[in-house]
Amino acid sequence: MKAVIMAGGFGTRLRPLTMNIPKPMVPVINRPIMEHVVELLKSAGFKELIVLLYFQPEAIQNYFGDGEKWGVKIQYIKPEADFGTAGSVKRAQPHLDDTFLVISADVLTDFDLQSALRFHEEKSSSATILLTRVKDPRAYGIVITEESGRIHSFLEKPTWGEVFSDTVNTGIYVLEPEVLEKIPPDLPFDFSKDLFPALLKEGVPLYGMITPGYWRDIGNLEDYRQAHMDILHGEVNIKVEGTRVNRVGMDIWVGKGVKIHPRAKLRGTVILGDGSQVGDDAYLHDSVIGPRTIISDGSQISDSVIWSDCEIGKEVRIKKAVLGFGVKVGPLASIQEGSVIADGCLIGNKATVSSGVRIWPFKHVEGGAFLTGSLIWGDRWSRSLFGNYGITGLANQEITPEFAAKVGAAYGTLLKKGQSIISSYDGHRACRLIHRSLMAGLLSTGINIFDLGQVAIPVARHATVSLEALGGVHVRKSPFNPKVIDIKFFDETGLDLPPTRERAIENSYFREEFLRVSPEEVGMISFPSRILEYYQESFLHALNLDVLREARFKVVVDYGFGTASTVLPILFGKMGVEVVALNAYLDERKITKSEEEYREALQALAEIVVSLKCQVGFMLDAGAEKLFMVDDQGKILSGDESLACLAYLVLKAKPGGKIAVPITASSALEEIADSQGGRVVYTRTSSSAMMLEAKKKDITFVGEVKNGYIFPEFQPFTDGMFALAKTLELLALEGTSLREVFSAIKPRAMVREHLACPWEMKGTIIRRLLEENPRERVMALDGVKIFFDRSWVLVLPDKDRPLLHVNAEADSEEVARRLVELYLNEIRSWMGVK
Repeated sequence: MKAVIMAGGFGTRLRPLTMNIPKPMVPVINRPIMEHVVELLKSAGFKELIVLLYFQPEAIQNYFGDGEKWGVKIQYIKPEADFGTAGSVKRAQPHLDDTFLVISADVLTDFDLQSALRFHEEKSSSATILLTRVKDPRAYGIVITEESGRIHSFLEKPTWGEVFSDTVNTGIYVLEPEVLEKIPPDLPFDFSKDLFPALLKEGVPLYGMITPGYWRDIGNLEDYRQAHMDILHGEVNIKVEGTRVNRVGMDIWVGKGVKIHPRAKLRGTVILGDGSQVGDDAYLHDSVIGPRTIISDGSQISDSVIWSDCEIGKEVRIKKAVLGFGVKVGPLASIQEGSVIADGCLIGNKATVSSGVRIWPFKHVEGGAFLTGSLIWGDRWSRSLFGNYGITGLANQEITPEFAAKVGAAYGTLLKKGQSIISSYDGHRACRLIHRSLMAGLLSTGINIFDLGQVAIPVARHATVSLEALGGVHVRKSPFNPKVIDIKFFDETGLDLPPTRERAIENSYFREEFLRVSPEEVGMISFPSRILEYYQESFLHALNLDVLREARFKVVVDYGFGTASTVLPILFGKMGVEVVALNAYLDERKITKSEEEYREALQALAEIVVSLKCQVGFMLDAGAEKLFMVDDQGKILSGDESLACLAYLVLKAKPGGKIAVPITASSALEEIADSQGGRVVYTRTSSSAMMLEAKKKDITFVGEVKNGYIFPEFQPFTDGMFALAKTLELLALEGTSLREVFSAIKPRAMVREHLACPWEMKGTIIRRLLEENPRERVMALDGVKIFFDRSWVLVLPDKDRPLLHVNAEADSEEVARRLVELYLNEIRSWMGVK
């Protein structure tokens, strides 16, 4: 039997540990991780191994040679380019004439590979994917199978809303040689993204085997350290070199020539490599110590991995850290939790390396220094940079000028030198600070900037397109929290960046491998004129001005102290609308509103509308993206009610049209669409998903339940200012009022609750929901939506918080609440919570 080992990875997420060695050579319990893979394959009967190399191939070839030492025959193939996982295996096709196995060189597992071969043969499968269940499946490809094991569908690296299972692709495959014919030669081609979906579409027998045993992808630095802890705790069936010494309270593995002082204290499980030394009164707990490493008197090391040839001075404290080859740590130094110190570094006497710090190779930290600078600023950034609203954090604490400059450099590194983007902010002084820091980082990578200064978000998006910029950034004060700033990123079409590009910025940021151009290539700043005029011209061109002028509307508009006050007044004049303006000036102190302040502002708006006998009242948020509405009788419409009214008006004006709404929207919209011969399309709840839907040619309107509306004939993003004008136009076309429109709609009862749920349980909960409900009653678009007669319930994982949202709709609030409680109780039982 033959196996293919993919050993060409760069190991960028393991940097700085992989600065000097390829990822397959990173030691796991003092031996290269690939050596454990080779031994697993040998034990399963694989005698011929084909190793695919790319990055630093000589290090792997020099160590493993022809494989004779391990009782196998190793053949090496070096593709001349990065052809992706499947494309690289394609290069081995001439050597593969029978069933073969594919495995990564950087995976730690004790799977029974023989059982996988039997499963593959029994199912007459063309391709079998070994599957496992994980707590957080977002970093992997999710695989959904039928009861027989036949694969039903794939989802590559989902968001929490798309986590429909906790069963993931392990990257271990049993394949028939004919599937290689489906891989194009000399082109980038991936197993999970390209080959397997193509096979599934063609109906080729494709199976998934949920495999018992241990599996961990050593994908990042914490995975690397945790893999060692799993080994030390006996969770992995793996060969440990050395003599095992069992004593009360400890399990010690001792290599050749190890010296342990009689008064040293070793607790838990400790692995000591050949020639290592442990001094007087030293304390070691659940740690791996590399060959020839010296632990001096009185030092305390716990839950850590220390590579070979290190010197740890007296009274040093190391906790949950990783040290590379040849690191020297001076007496009384402290290496705190989550730190990673690469090869050859010198940490001076009494120095402190703070939590989460990563130090690149051969750096010198002076004695007494307190090192806090790092790629990771603490737990706040350990999960991801991006959330629902871009990059969000405490102003000048988490989002600092230094941080913003790094983010700008990370973004600029991914763009082409000499290209241009737009940059803007909302008017607050803290946002201006971060805006300028972002610009500095971008300029350092050779990116030119159109500085729009203080503008509304829809204007900034419009300018991205009109200026033919490659993208954009906008810094705003959070509408909800006065201490928080959001950094929003746009693509070349003005839309929010897709998740793949957000992840690329994150990877660039955490690697800190920024492009630094020469002084002559530093980017330039320009200040484009007439941006507001271009926006206003496009705005008016997309409206029926004759209808608006004839209607002679009198309205109340609350500008919310935001940037809309610099845009709308002149437009109202062109539309012939009489406006009673509230808060129509910029005030950075009032950009953010609490929930209570929003309610009070809406109530004040309602009272003014009634007292001045106006036809309708509107309130805009500070960024001019969201629109809130009040009818002539002072009724404040909820987000669901406003969406229903606008859907009704749009479909009245364009019978047979297609509207798009998030999966959280009321099914009353379908009744409205049916009455006008229209159709409702559901999207995921993210703003980027709704914007992408708005770009489709047949979509006439996109709306959300949180007061964001898109009219694609103008631009495919939420714009509260245009939504306001379009609402007036639609009312004028129908010759009706907002109150009359609302009275024509039959609202349904909606109940929305949420439940605390640990991150690691989210995938399990979603999988259980899919397993417990018939497929024909389930929509798995964003979370899981389960349909009943005239009612439904939706369980939606929160992207940013350890929460599940549970929404239900029915004909009565009583039934909807009963549905919510039913599923809340069911989920609590699955989590073991009473």
